[in-house]
Amino acid sequence: MTHPFHGFGDTMLEVALALAPLFVVFLLFQFIRLKLPWKKVMNILKGFVLTFFGLAFFLHGVHIGFLPTGEQMGMILGDLSHNWILIPVGLVLGFVATFAEPAVRILNQQVDKVSSGSIPEKVMLYTVSIGVAVSVALSMLRVIAGIPLWYFIIPGYLLAFVLTRYTKDSFTAIAFDSGGVATGPMTVTFILSMVVGVATVLEDRNPLLEGFGMISLVALAPILSVLTLGILYGRKEKENERSIES
Repeated sequence: MTHPFHGFGDTMLEVALALAPLFVVFLLFQFIRLKLPWKKVMNILKGFVLTFFGLAFFLHGVHIGFLPTGEQMGMILGDLSHNWILIPVGLVLGFVATFAEPAVRILNQQVDKVSSGSIPEKVMLYTVSIGVAVSVALSMLRVIAGIPLWYFIIPGYLLAFVLTRYTKDSFTAIAFDSGGVATGPMTVTFILSMVVGVATVLEDRNPLLEGFGMISLVALAPILSVLTLGILYGRKEKENERSIES
């Protein structure tokens, strides 16, 4: 049996190489421009240390836990005679994975802060989570039925560009950023590996195409859901203005 920390040193080296440029840039700005007090510098350095170990443990857990578990689940569900069950399973897992996504929560906190609470954190969290849940369910349907990816991507982005004309610029910016953060480590590691497992056991399915096709849909879904939220907010603001005028 393989030791659970087998290869952990390689993971730590990868994380160190990824964080090193950020650390060097911070030090350069600290000595040249920022001149932060020593107490604040120590807090930032502690944050770097916590981030390093957090990322190292998370990525190692992904390699030994999330990826093989997701792939095995996908292979088992794909082998079922009633494989339509993948659609509701994808809906639930897509919602849960996004709800727990750290990057999504950070984006929602920043949106709530910058908008002074006019766009609540919970509203954004549920909006993005529901959008990703629907997209994962559609991905499962696409894999089962063998529907080409373009049937979803082209109409989806055309609809997104149309919706941008009916919503505020602030919501447009938030929408396209939410599409990026939704494809974070939780979604990519677990949901992607599960879709790859499903495509592996189904006939005439390419795991490479089906897996990355799911990621493209996940990136598109929050854009549409947040733009829709922006339109609803715009209507609510107009109704409030009318009530104030009356």
